[in-house]
Amino acid sequence: MNKINYQKELDFLIENLTKEEKVPTLLLHSCCAPCSSYVLEYLSQYFKITIFFYNPNIYPLEEYARRVEEQKKFISELKVKNKIEFVEGEYDTKSFYEIAKGLEEDKEGNVRCFKCYELRLREAAIAATKAGFDYFTTTLSISPHKNSQKLNEIGKMLSEEYNVKYLYSDFKKKEGYKRSIELSKEFNLYRQDYCGCVFSKNESMKEK
Repeated sequence: MNKINYQKELDFLIENLTKEEKVPTLLLHSCCAPCSSYVLEYLSQYFKITIFFYNPNIYPLEEYARRVEEQKKFISELKVKNKIEFVEGEYDTKSFYEIAKGLEEDKEGNVRCFKCYELRLREAAIAATKAGFDYFTTTLSISPHKNSQKLNEIGKMLSEEYNVKYLYSDFKKKEGYKRSIELSKEFNLYRQDYCGCVFSKNESMKEK
């Protein structure tokens, strides 16, 4: 199966939006401020963005709270063409542990992670539908450790299920990941050393 270049898909859409002088609304799921940094700098030129911070996978609670505050801080400091709003989802850790059941020993980047992608993207799709957003997407593809093909496949599935457009993307392209590191340094952002869940934290500690 050939891989789709989702960045080209996004480039084509943005080109058309610019020609038509349209500025659609976008519900952008974010996992943390560093991952959102380049994505917000880039997309805020073309969309009216609301950050949707829904991450019941993050462990422990103190880590979750820190990431929320860091996200809010970054939004308040970033100078953008179109103002960025912030919405926090429910920190319902039970939902994460339910989808992770039986996959506790899974290595990062496998089935457990795919289920976690879907958990968070599904909540974003539901929120986008209820609030009448034109598009929804996630910052997760900025990471070289995240499977952008799988993320976009899940986004497509949920788009059809909830009848709301998914913004196809692969934000690590066009040196997006490199730019996110530069912005993290520029804004002195807290960069965590594990994805978020207790399993990724344990894996990170073992590697150290």
